[in-house]
This record gives sequence, structure tokens and C-alpha cells, in this order.
Amino acid sequence: MMGNVTYDDAPEPRAVICTGLAYSFAETKAVDGLDLSVRDGEVFGLLGPNGAGKTTAIRCITTLLPVPAGKIHVFGHDAARERMAVRRLLGYVPQQLSADSGLTGRENVALFARVFDVSRRERARRVEQALAAMDLTAAADRLARTYSGGMVRRLELAQALVSAPRLLILDEPTIGLDPIARTNVWEHIDIVRAATGMTVLVTTHYMDEADQYCDRVALMHRGRVHALGTPDELRRGLAERLGTEGPLPTLEDVFRDVAGSGLDDQAGDFRDVRSTRRTASRVG
Repeated sequence: MMGNVTYDDAPEPRAVICTGLAYSFAETKAVDGLDLSVRDGEVFGLLGPNGAGKTTAIRCITTLLPVPAGKIHVFGHDAARERMAVRRLLGYVPQQLSADSGLTGRENVALFARVFDVSRRERARRVEQALAAMDLTAAADRLARTYSGGMVRRLELAQALVSAPRLLILDEPTIGLDPIARTNVWEHIDIVRAATGMTVLVTTHYMDEADQYCDRVALMHRGRVHALGTPDELRRGLAERLGTEGPLPTLEDVFRDVAGSGLDDQAGDFRDVRSTRRTASRVG
């Protein structure tokens, strides 16, 4: 579906529903009447240029930011009124580095188990399960500062998975990683998802990742969703609209078509660039 996108009213159960979500920083509208629906069990990609509103929307869904206008429901819980109930359902890997380099892998995951209020009786087993799921058992007692970039990202995934979340939210999970490490991270995500039925909501600038791993994607621009569907639907929709023959356009072509000339003025500010580059350099 191209152009203005309305709320997805298909009958499948919903992990996330955003209706009319709006959020502003001073005079800047970061999210502008966002309607979004993520189905239970799918991998949903939220794509768009820097400044499109993706991370702000993610922070509202995770209850890290308030919901000043509109509504968000996560598995039926109101994110504004039931913040703790929503948080108990989530695992979250932000863009910024969340692992402590001075702790071992096991200590990092155990710390998150306490933060997520995993019961003391279950804690040790959950920590071992999360480390094993990310193939980090052998390195669990090494300091995180000795890990490669790919291992650091898998450690952060283990931290997010230790609470057995129903919804895993990933904000640029493979930023700064080489193609092999990126593939490795996604393979581990797929293994956990297949075993648990977990829903995954991911933001990424890597169109090949979105094309390969996402069941559906939404392309945001200027705080709203402008295209929504499976990667194949979006590619075919662009080809039909342009009347092109031969190979289908790529998802990157769809991305450029949606963002258009607004890419330059939506690229974020100096602080955004500095934060992204710092994260990339630390996990690279």
C-alpha cells in the first residue's frame, strides 16, 4: 500500500496498536498522528530516514516517553495508564550501547534479570538460557570489553531476552556490524522467535535486512507512515505505479520514493549523528 496509510484493521491478534500518536520536541513534531498495528508473532520493520520519528515512536511504545496525544496498546495494555504491565511484556535493545564493559557477559545478563524483576528462583536458569540462545555460554565469564562487535550485540539481545518478553523491540540492532556479524545476529533472533513465537519490532537502515527478515514493513516520513505492506507488496506496488517492466524495484527504491527530496532536511541534528557514530565505533 502506497500513499496515505490508515490503521490496519485485519482480524489477526495485535501485539502493538498505535492510534493518532503524536509527540513534539518544542516546535518540532517528531511523531504526527501515527497509526500503526503490529500483529502478534510477526517481525515488523519500521523504516525511514533519520528524523522520521521512528525512535521517538519506539520510546513511546516502550513507555520511556509519555503518550501526550493518541493511544498505544501493547497486547491490550494501555501504555499511558499501565506502564509497568507494558514493561513486563517487553525486551528492548536501544541504539546506544547498553552492556557494561567492566562486567562479564554473565554479570551483564544477571543485572538485567534483576532490573526486569525475574524471580530469584528463576534468575540463574533464565540467565543461562539467554546466554545459550545467543551462543555466548563459552564466553559468559569473559569481560564484555573483550567481545567482538557481533558478540556485544548478541550480549545485548541476551540481556533483553532474559525476561522472556512477548515483544522484542530492536532499535538499529546491527548498526556498525560487518555483513557476517549482521547475519549472525539475525540468525539468533530467528531461532529464538521460532522457539517462542515472540513478536519483533525493529528499526533499521539496512534495506536488505528488512527485505529478508521482516514479514511486513512500514515506511515513516515526517512522523507518519506513508507505505505499509510486505516487502514484496511494496516493491510490486512501486513497479505498477511507475509502469516499469523487468526486475522489480528494490526496497531501497521504495524507501527513496517515499522519502523523496526530504532526505536531506530529515537527517537529524549534530547530536543524532554523534550518538550514532559513537555507538557504531564501540560495537564495530
